[in-house]
Amino acid sequence: MSGVPETTRKLYSYWRSSAAYRVRIALNLKGLSYAVLPVHLVNNGGEQHRPEYRAVNPQELVPVLIDGAHAIRQSIAIIEYLDEAYPGGARLLPTEPLARARVRGLALAIACDVHPMNNTRALQYLERELRVAEPERARWTRHWIALGFAALEELLAPDPATGRFCHSDAPGMADALLIPQLYNARRWSLDLTPYPTLCRIEAECAALDAFVRARPENQVDAPKSEG
Repeated sequence: MSGVPETTRKLYSYWRSSAAYRVRIALNLKGLSYAVLPVHLVNNGGEQHRPEYRAVNPQELVPVLIDGAHAIRQSIAIIEYLDEAYPGGARLLPTEPLARARVRGLALAIACDVHPMNNTRALQYLERELRVAEPERARWTRHWIALGFAALEELLAPDPATGRFCHSDAPGMADALLIPQLYNARRWSLDLTPYPTLCRIEAECAALDAFVRARPENQVDAPKSEG
């Protein structure tokens, strides 16, 4: 989509959404400009439930990327689209099939098996419908993140394909998925000591502008008191 003007690229986002966070990282790594269209997932009962946003995404989720006249939904699909539609700049996925499969597997381990257990709508259901108290919700969240992180540590630590980042010495899709989940882990006070490889990779990412600009506290819709 090289003919799409820069000004037409927009991202429906929420400052603390893990899925939106990972797409912001990917856009920044690719060097693509975009305008953020904030969708507050909590205020006023959740702006994602409004009819005008449901027309954009019937799933009532963020992110949604608008690129020209086209809407792309689901963060993994967005990230892969960015890599395919904009081959210039950083590669988010390797070109070799087995390497691509490895990166996809790492990313999906987070997107499918960890993140859904601690995202906003799951936690809201536990609170509002099942009346689960906050200490138990926090315990639930830490359990599932810890389970996923233990597996990721075991996958990454001994593998020679792991470099400075999740795959080799260049950041990509797996790192874009990992960093927001580490942010969530800290929000829920998970002890990260058992995951030295994940923390080492996080430190590498933290030194890069693409990750810094994507951080929740640096978003236009972040509460000023959170900075």
